Amino acid sequence: MTTLQQTIDKIRPLCAESMEAARRRQDVLTKPKGSLGRLEELSVRLAGIQRTVHPVIRDKVIMTMAGDHGVVSEGVALYPKEV
Repeated sequence: MTTLQQTIDKIRPLCAESMEAARRRQDVLTKPKGSLGRLEELSVRLAGIQRTVHPVIRDKVIMTMAGDHGVVSEGVALYPKEV
């Protein structure tokens, strides 16, 4: 059996119970409900994947991306293009 097949065989459905518990936990943290947007959704999904309310990410990476899409010339950007 290949490493890929072994990895695929380990994939299980998301744990709905862990996800619901993670949602409830998010809702009682000291912050406005839903204020972290997509980050909250990702944390709930990660809870479902890891089957725990307190998922752990050991190897962290921060990616910063930017682009010049010409929106400054359209007058819709908050800052000049030099920023």
